[in-house]
Amino acid sequence: MNPAKTQERFRDLTLLSASEHNYPASPDAAKLETFENLYADRDYIIEFDCPEYTSLCPVTGQPDFGHILIRYVPDKKCVESKSLKLYLYSFRNTNTFHEESVNTILDAVVKACSPRRAEVVGHFRPRGGIAINVKAIYGDKIDG
Repeated sequence: MNPAKTQERFRDLTLLSASEHNYPASPDAAKLETFENLYADRDYIIEFDCPEYTSLCPVTGQPDFGHILIRYVPDKKCVESKSLKLYLYSFRNTNTFHEESVNTILDAVVKACSPRRAEVVGHFRPRGGIAINVKAIYGDKIDG
């Protein structure tokens, strides 16, 4: 690919090239960055596996630990992974229920890249003897 075209294609990716660690204080302060999907003429699945998700219980303030799986079929844009990592990191000091965090993540992915289909699954560690699993879907199911 032509170097000038490559430069143009990645001009909006400010977080990937940043060496500093400015962690967003909340999901509202975080920014999901995207890049052009060169294969927008076909369906394919992108999967992000985030086994170290943490947030805070909105009632007790105690930490909650979970495993977040994000899957989507991109259209014209793809989510850049470092910006996603920083976005998910921003939940560490955020008081939120599991159901809210999964739906908030799905909404952010959909807003950032307008995928054809998307799903976010959260598997949360047991607290009080109960594990919670949440799945939010945008569009049709990915696997049929």
